[in-house]
Amino acid sequence: MHAITLTEPGTVLEPSELVLNPDGSVYHLALRPEQLGDLVLVVGDQGRVERISKHFEKIEHRTANREFVAHTGVYRGTHITALSTGIGTDNIDIVVNELDALANVDLEARTPKREQRALRIIRLGTCGSLQEDIPVDSRIVSAFGVGMDNVLHYYAYENTDAETRLLNEFLAHTEWPDNLPVPYVAGADKLLLEQLSYENTVGITFTAGGFYGPQGRQVRLVPSIDGLNERLSSFEHEGLRAANFEMETSALYGLGGMLGHRVCTVCCVVANRLRKEYSKDHHAAIDRMIVEVLERATV
Repeated sequence: MHAITLTEPGTVLEPSELVLNPDGSVYHLALRPEQLGDLVLVVGDQGRVERISKHFEKIEHRTANREFVAHTGVYRGTHITALSTGIGTDNIDIVVNELDALANVDLEARTPKREQRALRIIRLGTCGSLQEDIPVDSRIVSAFGVGMDNVLHYYAYENTDAETRLLNEFLAHTEWPDNLPVPYVAGADKLLLEQLSYENTVGITFTAGGFYGPQGRQVRLVPSIDGLNERLSSFEHEGLRAANFEMETSALYGLGGMLGHRVCTVCCVVANRLRKEYSKDHHAAIDRMIVEVLERATV
């Protein structure tokens, strides 16, 4: 996915459009540019930030504001920021735009820089498997994110040929219902995908706009689309199967790609939706994922 156009360097960003705190940090993340690592590991759960940073050789900065907790430190000589996003693509919209502002906007002059910095952003998430043979506690690396939310529709973008092929085939396969938002598709960074995929499942990830009805769950309310999960799990495209449900990847891939950052998602499977199973010890499985990602991303 590519941005059709970007704001020109020299354009002044008014205070209402790029909001800064009195100390010069970006509004939600409460970080300043010098506090941002070259590698950013994003997680949904605030508590998972410390599960990452405990592996750092040293922690240089800690901050917490609302659901956004950040620890920046060093691991194997790499400056890393571990950052919680909270749940959902609406929060990813905040996180990616503010990370990009830290990297690519002169915050004092309030204008985009001429020299652009590409961050590596890896999401360490949890998910539900959409295939019986993808077990709980295993890991899925997302080759593509299919957005079932609506965040990316507010941005001017164009798809790659690979993304367009996948989207068209998906819409035809599922006979996508008219009463749901039109999906969008964004791909992972190919080098990160290769780096993180060894001995893990690689597949297509569906990013839902909610946890219950949007993922086909029924507690008291009845979903409007009968058999949606079956339509998703039966989808296959150019050797990739529908692999999992989660709630952030599509917006991360879309926004990150449009802004020139390298993005990829690795998820620990905590539930198998077809077999109705849930992990007996997902914390241990998440810790294994963290160690694996740290080792592979800092070679």
